[in-house]
Parts: sequence; C-alpha cells; structure tokens
Amino acid sequence: MDRGGVRGDGPGAAGASRRPVRQGEIAVSRFPLSIRILVLLLIPALLVPLFPQVVYPIFIMKVLCFALFALAFNLLTGFTGLVSFGHAAFFGWGAYAAGEMMILYAARGLPPEAAIACGVALAAAVGYAIGWLAIRRTGIYFAMITLALSQVAYFMAVQIGWTRGEDGMQGIPRGKFLGLLDLSVDTHMYYFTLAVFVLGFLFVYRVIHSPFGQVLKTIRDNAPRAVSLGYDTDRCKLLAFVLSAAVAGLAGALKALVLQLVALNDVSLTTSTEVLLMTLLGGIGTVWGPVVGAALVVSLQNYLATLGDVVTIVIGLIFVLCVSFFRRGFVGEWLAHVQWRRIKESNR
Repeated sequence: MDRGGVRGDGPGAAGASRRPVRQGEIAVSRFPLSIRILVLLLIPALLVPLFPQVVYPIFIMKVLCFALFALAFNLLTGFTGLVSFGHAAFFGWGAYAAGEMMILYAARGLPPEAAIACGVALAAAVGYAIGWLAIRRTGIYFAMITLALSQVAYFMAVQIGWTRGEDGMQGIPRGKFLGLLDLSVDTHMYYFTLAVFVLGFLFVYRVIHSPFGQVLKTIRDNAPRAVSLGYDTDRCKLLAFVLSAAVAGLAGALKALVLQLVALNDVSLTTSTEVLLMTLLGGIGTVWGPVVGAALVVSLQNYLATLGDVVTIVIGLIFVLCVSFFRRGFVGEWLAHVQWRRIKESNR
C-alpha cells in the first residue's frame, strides 16, 4: 500500500509524509491483486465475441479450459507440494463422462450443467481412488504411482466400449443451459465457458487462501512441522488431491462441450506433461501462473500447427530456455521483481 512517503523504519522514518495518504488508495488495497487482475481481464474478455475476425472465440474457450486444468494441477503441485504425472486421467475421464451423458440424454432434455456435474463427480471419484493409494508416498515415488495409475486409466479408456476407443467421441451436443440458453450458438457457449472459468478460478483462489490452504502450504514447506501441530497430513493431502481432480474433471467436461469431441489424447501422458509444462512456464505456486502458462502453450500449439510434429520440438526448446532463464516462471519472476523493488524502495 502506498503510504504517501511515510517510512515504517530505517532512515527518514521520523520524517513527515511527502503528501497525505488518500482514502481511495486504502480502499483499493483491500482488494487482492489477483482479484483486481481478474476484474480487469474480464472487461476485454466480455468483448471477444464482438470481434470474431480478430480473436476466435473457440480459441479463447480452449485457452480457458486448459487454464482451468492448469489451476487444478497447481493446487496440488504448487500449493501442496505433490507432483502428479497423471492428471490427464481426471481431465480425460471428466470429458468422457460429460460427453457420454450428452450423447445419450441431450435429446431428452439433459442440460449441460448436469453432464458437467457427472464429469466432475467421476473425476473426483477417480481422484479419490488414485490419491488414496498415492499419498502415502512422497517425492518421486508419489509421482511414479500417479504415472502408473494414470496409464491404467488410459488403457481402460482404450478398452471400454462406451469411450469409443481410438475413434473417441465426436459430435457431442452442447444442449441448453438451464433448458433455455442454446449452447450450440458459439457466442452463448463462449459466455458459458467464461462463467465456468471464473467460478473455477474463484474456487481455487478461495481454497488457496482459506485456513485449509494455509495447512497445505505448511505441509508443502515442512510436513513434520504440520504433523507436530496436530494436522492429519495424509487426510489433508487426500482432500487436496480430490479437489484438484474435481477441478481437472470440470476443465475436461467443459472442453468436451466446447470442442464437441473427446479423444484418447485427453487421457494420455502427453496431456499430463502439457499441464506440467503450462504450470512451470507460468509460475508454479502462483495464482495467475497456470493461466499465463496455458495461454502461452495453447497459443504456440495453435500458431505453430503448420509445422506438424516439429511443433513439439519447438515448444520443448522454448521450455528449456524458459527454465534456464526464468526458473520461477514468467509470473514468478515478475512477482520476485516487484518484491525486490518494494524492498529496495523501503530501504531508501
């Protein structure tokens, strides 16, 4: 907060303020920076459908879906300290559940929100099963268990009949939101996707900044200390795992409606590594890092699509360069720079 030149300590602390502190500055500071950024970004986001020649709404919807997926991954990895190599299992099975429900029952009036709820429920159930087995280990052992079990989920998707195997689900109907708003209209679908993303973002933000979120950060930073304080760390980690899986399932279900298809790639190791890449590029353990990382990766995939398989190599090289020079991720480096500037100014 700007104190109008008043110093809290150090040289000049006893001096008079250069100017009075305005009441408006105090009021603005009561709103967290992340929420202010969200509000500012919503303004241009609401105008996107008005300029389809400049920005494709489908592209923005895809970015929002993967940003929500990255937020889910960051909740577990960035704020709980558990690195998962199998998050595509929740993303993919959430998509499969929502897609199948819409294919079977959309003609009978099933609203898309019910199909999405089914996707979230299935993802949370799968997350509970995998988390219950994995949380008893840490570090590389935890990561390997999630990888192994996600491969089981992948091969189940190959073999189970209703997932359509390698053909996947195509032509998934979008239905009508609340039985009224036809989501087959891209503009309607865009605003629906934006609303779901905002709600998902606020949910993750609330979890992170709740007392439970503080416990998760304590477990991440010093698990023995969390145990000594009386917290059931395994139970907390399992709950974090299930919440992360549920949000990932929400992202997958939303993506199934946006693109109207579900493919095996959605539940594959490739998707698990992509969400890891998004989070690392943006800034692991930051609120906006996963969103920025998702936007970067999806944009690169979109604009470099003409390169074919070479796009994977290009993204890999960019990732190596970013990790070498921006180890905290783009948002992490920016926050570190802002903090350094504040410390420097306070010491003047």
